[in-house]
Amino acid sequence: MAKAARMSELVTGDRTKEAFRRLIVPELPGLYSLARRLVRDGAEDLVQEALLQAYRGFGTLREDAAAGRWLKTILVNVFRDDLRKRTRSVEELPVEEVEGFSLYRTLIEVDPLPYSDTLHQDFLTAFGKEDVREVLLRLPEIYRAPLVLTYMDGFATKEIARMLDVPLGTVLARLHRGRKRFEQEMWAYAEETSLLAGRDDR
Repeated sequence: MAKAARMSELVTGDRTKEAFRRLIVPELPGLYSLARRLVRDGAEDLVQEALLQAYRGFGTLREDAAAGRWLKTILVNVFRDDLRKRTRSVEELPVEEVEGFSLYRTLIEVDPLPYSDTLHQDFLTAFGKEDVREVLLRLPEIYRAPLVLTYMDGFATKEIARMLDVPLGTVLARLHRGRKRFEQEMWAYAEETSLLAGRDDR
């Protein structure tokens, strides 16, 4: 019945616009949040292009309840296509570049929080949302996108493979290398910003 009611709204342009507006407004915060994690600059442009494409394909949305996931998929497709336009070839990190680093081992060896009984946890809790975003944005985009989509937006790896138009094995490999690179960048960021200063005397 809900589907029939929405189909009737698509009869005229004005009704289509109103139906689309009602559907997307609650989803905008999530879209902007995803866009800000995927790109350093241009999040608004990314969202606007995604909304334009979503409006053009509005008739293909079968269930209103799926709007959030549908819109995020479109946004990731726009991100992917833009990335392909900007970079002709994908630069994968060599395995040896990411496999040699262990955040846990580094924390034990350097001991930046000597009075902590929960060293690893205390290190992670030192990062606020903007700190995490900055670390994410330091990653190459091919690693950033799978991490964001998996751990922050809850997409399954098979879905991500379809969204990014790459084999499942490629997504799994990039997730593994992305996690290792993320740990490296967390440590580098903490050192550069003195994030742990004053936290070891609690």
